[in-house]
This record gives sequence, structure tokens and C-alpha cells, in this order.
Amino acid sequence: IMSPQGTVFRCSARCCEDTAASMQQVQRCIERCHAPLTQAQAIVTAELEQFQDRLSRCTLHCNDKAKDALDAGSTEARVRDQLDACLASCGNDHVRLVPAMAKKMKDSLAAIQQ
Repeated sequence: IMSPQGTVFRCSARCCEDTAASMQQVQRCIERCHAPLTQAQAIVTAELEQFQDRLSRCTLHCNDKAKDALDAGSTEARVRDQLDACLASCGNDHVRLVPAMAKKMKDSLAAIQQ
């Protein structure tokens, strides 16, 4: 992210160097300079939030299954083992999603730079 930030700041500096521009024109120029970085941050944030939401739903499902098993009379030790297995499965499933998520973010970020 350092290179894009440097690009944004250099672009913004060029906007400020335009002595013929009005304050509004300079402000619009600076906003245009920041737009790609803002878009990139929004893409990454949205992907990570979606990933976190999916993982949270999976863990909630595991918790619900554990509560149901306890309510049905399973022993606490057995429920704990089932919960651990379910949570491990959630984690493994989501770790496998990371490469596709990273590729999607990379492709989306590359599209911004074009």
C-alpha cells in the first residue's frame, strides 16, 4: 500500500502546485487523486468483512449444535469434543477460501489501477 499512497500524495501535491486553479478545483483534483486508494481500501475492507461474517456464522452454527446436544442430554465432555471438531472444520474450510479471496482482491485492485 505504500506505493499507492506515495502516488496519491504526489498527485495531491501537483494539484496544490497549480496556481491558476481555484480552491474548489484543487479540492476536486485532490479527491480524484485519493479515489483509487479509497476504492482499494473499500474492496479490501468489504472482502475481509464478508470473510469474517462467514466465519462468524459458521462458529454460531457450531455453538447452536453444541447447545442442542447439551439440551438433548449429551455429556459436557462429548459436546466439547464435538464443538472443537466443528470449530476446527470451520477454520479449515475458511483457510481454504483465503487463496480465492486473495485472488479476487488482487484482480479487483488491479482493475482500479487500469
